[in-house]
Amino acid sequence: MKTKSGVRNYFKKLTYSVSVLLMFLSAEAFAQADTSRTLKEVNVSTPSIPQVQTVNPSQQVNSAEFKRYNAFNVADAIKNFSGVSIKDYGGIGGLKTVSVRSLGANHTGVLYDGVQLTDAQNGQIDLGTINLDNVESITLFNGTSEVICQPARSFASSSVLMIKTVWPRFEPHKPTHLSVTYKTGSFGLTNPSFVWQQQISKQWSFSMANNWQKANGRYKYKVNGDGSDTLAIRNNANLESLQSNASLFWSRNDSNRFHFRINYYRADRGLPGAVVYYNPTSNQHLWNRDLFLQSGYEKKWGNGFHLLLNAKYAKNYIRYLDPDFLNEAGELNQKYTQTELYQSAALSYKPFVNWEISYSSDMTWNRLKTNLYQFDYPERFTYLNVLASRFNWNKFVIQGNLLNTHITEHVQTGTAAPTKTVWSPALSATYKPSEHSNFLVRAFYKDIFRNPTFNDLYYTRLGNRTLKPEYAKQVNLGVTYSKAYTHLLNYLTFTADAYYNRIDDKIIAIPNKDLFTWTMLNLGKVEIKGLDLGIKTELPFSSSIQGSISGNYTYQNAIDVTDPASSVYLNQIPYTPEHSVALNAGIHNNRFSLYYNQIVSSSRYYLRENLPENYVPGFTVSDASASYQFFAGGNSINFSTELNNIFNNSYAFIRSFPMPGRSVRFSLQIKI
Repeated sequence: MKTKSGVRNYFKKLTYSVSVLLMFLSAEAFAQADTSRTLKEVNVSTPSIPQVQTVNPSQQVNSAEFKRYNAFNVADAIKNFSGVSIKDYGGIGGLKTVSVRSLGANHTGVLYDGVQLTDAQNGQIDLGTINLDNVESITLFNGTSEVICQPARSFASSSVLMIKTVWPRFEPHKPTHLSVTYKTGSFGLTNPSFVWQQQISKQWSFSMANNWQKANGRYKYKVNGDGSDTLAIRNNANLESLQSNASLFWSRNDSNRFHFRINYYRADRGLPGAVVYYNPTSNQHLWNRDLFLQSGYEKKWGNGFHLLLNAKYAKNYIRYLDPDFLNEAGELNQKYTQTELYQSAALSYKPFVNWEISYSSDMTWNRLKTNLYQFDYPERFTYLNVLASRFNWNKFVIQGNLLNTHITEHVQTGTAAPTKTVWSPALSATYKPSEHSNFLVRAFYKDIFRNPTFNDLYYTRLGNRTLKPEYAKQVNLGVTYSKAYTHLLNYLTFTADAYYNRIDDKIIAIPNKDLFTWTMLNLGKVEIKGLDLGIKTELPFSSSIQGSISGNYTYQNAIDVTDPASSVYLNQIPYTPEHSVALNAGIHNNRFSLYYNQIVSSSRYYLRENLPENYVPGFTVSDASASYQFFAGGNSINFSTELNNIFNNSYAFIRSFPMPGRSVRFSLQIKI
C-alpha cells in the first residue's frame, strides 16, 4: 500500500508527464500545416430562429439579450429560464446560487469557457460574482451537452451551465476594440468597467477586462408581522469588488486555436444577517481573494479527429469574521484557502459522417487549508473518464455516454473518507418525422451523483467521513416546435418537457445534542415531478421595428419520500415553489429598445415541515429597461436605464432575507 507522500509524489509525476504531453501536442499542432479549408461567408436572409431542437433540453441567452432581462450578473441573466430556481440572499453582494429542476445547487456544473468553476469546500458557485462584460452567451443544458468532445467534467453533473466569453474578432484596418462602461444607481452603486481587445498579428490577439463595483447596499424593506408600517433599512450589505481578466488568443482558423486566461477576483463585503424582530443588526464580514489560470487548445482535422486540451490552476482564499460570536475568543475568525490543479484531454473521431465517438479523461487535485482547530486538512484526487458516442440514423439521433469517477482522499489527522468508484450512464434520443419537419420528440435518461463536499465530510464537529454521494436519476420526455413565418410572425418556437427526478442518499443536516452541533447523514429520498414549458416569437410591426414575446412556465412537485412514518413525508422540499412563470415582452429597432420583464413565483416553505409557521409567501416582481444607441465619429454610444421591482413589492427568496424594493440603474457604454 502506498504512503500518503508516495501518492502525492505519484500524482505530481503524473501531472508533470501529462503537462509535457499537452505542451508537446500543442506545439506539434501549431507546427502542422493547416489542412482545413476556409469556407466563404454566406449571408442568410431568413429570420433568425432560436436553436431549440437539441437532443437534450437547453436554453440560451446571449450578450444582445442581457438588457432584456435587466441582467447585472450571470444569476440575473438566467432567472427567466424554465426549471431554474435562484436562491438570492438579498442585496447587490448577496450570495446567488442556482438549482435546476429542484436537484440543488451542488448538482449544477458551471463551466467557464469549457472548464468547470469549482468549490470543493461547499460545492456552490456564487453566480453573482460573475459579471457579464466579456460574456458572449450562457447556455443551460439539462442532462448533457449535445457536443460530445468535451472535458469529462461536463458529463459529471445533473445539469450544465456553460458560460462562453468573447473570442476577439477584428475587421480589416481596425486592430483595436475598446469598450468603456459606467453604471450607477440605487444603493450607492458605482460600477466602471472596460474591455480592451487588441490584435497583435494575423493569428495572435489579446483582451483585457476590468470590472470594479462599490455599493453601500442600504435599501428599505418591510418587516412583515411586527405590527409596524415603518420601513427598515438593510444594514451591513456594503460591497466593494474588483474582477480583472487578461486573455491571450492564437487562432489559425476556427478549427485550430489556443487561449490562455488569467482571472483575479477580490471582494470585501458585509454580510447582512437574517432579519429578526427588533434586532436588524449584523456585523459579519467576508473577504474573497480568488485567482485562476486557465488554458485550452482545440484542433479539428479533416479526417474526422477532434482534439480538446484544457488545464487550470486555481487558488481561492476566504476570510469570514463574526465579531459577535459567543465563544472563548469573543469572535469567529475563520480563514480558508483552496487550491486546485486540473488537466483534461478529450479526443473524438468520426468513422462515418453520421457517427462520432469520443473519449475524455480529467484529473483534479483539491486541497483545503484553514485556521480551524483540529481540522483535517483534506486533499482530494478525482479521476474522470468518459466514453461517449453520437449516432444519426434516418429520423433518429441517439447519444450516450458512460462516466467513470474514481475519488481518493487523504487527511493530515484522523481518518479520510473512503475511496469511491462510481459508474454513471446516460442515454438520449430524438425523433424527427422528416427532414423538413418543424416537430421534434426528445427523451433522455441520466444517472449521476454529487460527491460530498469538504464541509460535509470534515467540518469540525459536523463532518461525517462515511457519507455516501447523493445519487440522482433523471428521466425526460419532451417535444419542440420551431418554424419561420413570413407575415404575422417572424418565427415561433415552443418547447414542452416533462421530467421525473429521484435523489437517493440525500445529504441532510440534523441537530445533535445542541443547535450548534449538527450531524451530516445520508437519510433523504426526494422525488421530483415537473413540467417545463417555453414559447418565444418575434413580430414585425414595421420594416424597422420588431416586437418580441417570450414566456416560460415551470411546475415542480418535489416531495420528501424518505420515511412514510415521518412528519415530513410527501411534503414539498424547502425553497421549492410549485409554480413559477417568467414573461418578457418588448420592441426594438437598430437604435432603440424597450422591454418589460415579470417573474411570478408561488409560495414555498423554508423547512422540511410544510407548516404555517414555515410558510414563505409567493411574489411577483416586474422590471423594465430602455436603451438608445447612436454613433459619433464612428464610435457606438449606448445609454440604458433600468427600473427594477417597479411596483415596490416586498418579497424574499430566502426567509428573513428581504430583497430590495424599487430601484433604478443607469448605464453609459462607449465602444471605440
